[in-house]
Amino acid sequence: MKLVAVSQRVDVHVDRNERRDALDQRLDTFLLVAGFLPVPVPNSFCMGPSEGAPIPGSFNAWLETICPQALVLSGGNDIGTCRERDLTEGWLLDYAKESDLPVLGICRGMQMMGVWADASLRSVTGHVRARHQLDGEISREVNSYHNLALAECPPGFEVIARSKDYAIEAIHHRKLPWEGWMWHPEREETFHSMDIQRIRALFCA
Repeated sequence: MKLVAVSQRVDVHVDRNERRDALDQRLDTFLLVAGFLPVPVPNSFCMGPSEGAPIPGSFNAWLETICPQALVLSGGNDIGTCRERDLTEGWLLDYAKESDLPVLGICRGMQMMGVWADASLRSVTGHVRARHQLDGEISREVNSYHNLALAECPPGFEVIARSKDYAIEAIHHRKLPWEGWMWHPEREETFHSMDIQRIRALFCA
């Protein structure tokens, strides 16, 4: 089974004065069902004395110890609201590009891939706690839990699905084994066979 590094959301608990990393157990289950071993990525690499720089040696030491074979950027947290997560995911994408690792971005994860590639975001309506039909290479009904979408296709990517209101719902890199989905495969009551097949193909399983 391939080992997959999975980024985590940041939950702020004011009453305990804590910032906690968190991961939906259903996402772990989705990856396990697809045949992968998930390993959560901590968001604390950037908590050192230098603003915006990892604690010396920490990020590279983690990567050398874990040796992930693929990367999933999970959903949750709007970009810009949790600096430690934004930085960690940016470094993960840098590493994935250098190492030619496959990457799947889910919801915010797809947005992060786009922003990393110099795309911008825009607000959308009717995409929170909804279901809608996709058109394109991927054509089916999916869930939706986001109020932001990519404003344009990121450089180097191609759009492979849009919603009926023309919002970008899925992208694929033209050269790298990277793909982004705006829906949450882990939130389906029964995991969709197309999502299982697609991530297996992307991660060469």
